[in-house]
Amino acid sequence: MQGIALPEDDGELLSLLSLSGNCSDLEEFLSVFAFPCSLLRTEDAIRCAVETLLRELKSQGVMYVEIRFAPQILTSGDLTQEQAVLAAIEGMRGGAIPANLILCCMRESGLSEQNWKTAELAVKYLGKGVAALDLAGSEAAFPIEGFRDIFSFACEQGIPFTIHAGEAFGAQNVWAALSLGTNRIGHGIRSGEDKNLLAELANRNIPLEMCPTSNLMTASVPSLAEWPLRTYLDAGIAVTINTDDPAIERTDIKREFRLLADAFALSKEEIRQLLVNSVRASFAGDALKQTLLQKIDNDWLYINS
Repeated sequence: MQGIALPEDDGELLSLLSLSGNCSDLEEFLSVFAFPCSLLRTEDAIRCAVETLLRELKSQGVMYVEIRFAPQILTSGDLTQEQAVLAAIEGMRGGAIPANLILCCMRESGLSEQNWKTAELAVKYLGKGVAALDLAGSEAAFPIEGFRDIFSFACEQGIPFTIHAGEAFGAQNVWAALSLGTNRIGHGIRSGEDKNLLAELANRNIPLEMCPTSNLMTASVPSLAEWPLRTYLDAGIAVTINTDDPAIERTDIKREFRLLADAFALSKEEIRQLLVNSVRASFAGDALKQTLLQKIDNDWLYINS
């Protein structure tokens, strides 16, 4: 579509777009984003990508999706953040399944102006295709405290938000995210380092967006056996299961659930609860949440009849 030369060999192309094995750390993982993002620098490309994504997710059985992306990463030449957001919203119109966008501010030097623009766009298009704000990127290198002003602004404007925390940095980063008023925690895999934090997450009903394949690939956990699903469920935390970056990790949500069902011998009721947690934790409107919960119940009755 854009006249960009690509490798003719599918295997070579796949190696540029994704990872086949584990990384040494989160920084190596993040470096893989450069090439696929370079292909999403026009409104047509963004719109087409969103339409294609929704079709693929529907074929996997997904009922609703919240698509995270950082519009500032896709800007180049004449493309603005707002044009990128509008192109993504256009791609969702008439989509195969209901969807919303989560706009990501980025942890990186010199991006203050761009991050403020992202936050302002979240305000402008809230309820019009955008559901929330996020903070992503290199967690260890850029403490959450440096973004307090932006998320104070989000709170003032009534913008829900989630923050990547407790993935490449410890439980203290999850505490910091909570102090900013976050509605959800991206990953939170290291929350178990602090038992008081687990109690706080449960008491405040803060959902964790947990991503098993991603955590293994970034070496956030040594092995799936040490992934703290049971610990968090037993602590009463609203765990949700997510793909993180499915194309880069060569996974999908079905694979994530199968992985956990096998590793932790999850019962049907536990799988159902994880699905219900995801609906309740979502930034969808109340009417859509009720529709999704009813569909889960109907499907479960069918499965168990």
